[in-house]
Amino acid sequence: MDISWPHAPPHNCFAPGLYMVTAGTYLKQHHLKSRARLRHFCETLVDGAATHGWELQAWAVLINHYHLIAKSPQEGKVSLAKWIGSLHRKTAIHLNGLDETPGRKVWHNYFDTPLTFQKSYFARLNYVNNNAVKHGLVLRAVDYPWCSAAWFEKNSTPAFRKTIEFFKTDDLNVFDDY
Repeated sequence: MDISWPHAPPHNCFAPGLYMVTAGTYLKQHHLKSRARLRHFCETLVDGAATHGWELQAWAVLINHYHLIAKSPQEGKVSLAKWIGSLHRKTAIHLNGLDETPGRKVWHNYFDTPLTFQKSYFARLNYVNNNAVKHGLVLRAVDYPWCSAAWFEKNSTPAFRKTIEFFKTDDLNVFDDY
């Protein structure tokens, strides 16, 4: 059964595989406006991925949105919707506690894209790792502490890094209007 919800993007997150997720704060508010808030969100993201059995491939967290690429668990599947819902709930409670605004809406939906082609995966991996550069926050992605670029540089081979850097991101259809 396919149900279309006019107020939300469709979520294609029930089949195992690789997904790219983009989410933004409600009204593009700068809820992650400090190093401590960014660090807490990243820790919650990484811990939640492990808890729910998802393998993070790349992430970039900015003051009002984030992108991630993750591989679903093969056994005992936890849906992407459940993991992202948990991430948004935990971080919203934390941020609202800091700002003394219980019940405030922090997150505004998310978009997920199944990555079924290697070229699409490689281009999006490049896009996510370089998102802070795209937004003018740093000149080199490895200098932005709330993304996976430094981890990727440290843990991948030079040949693989060069392959990923080869893939252009200009023509990607990624919602990133923040």
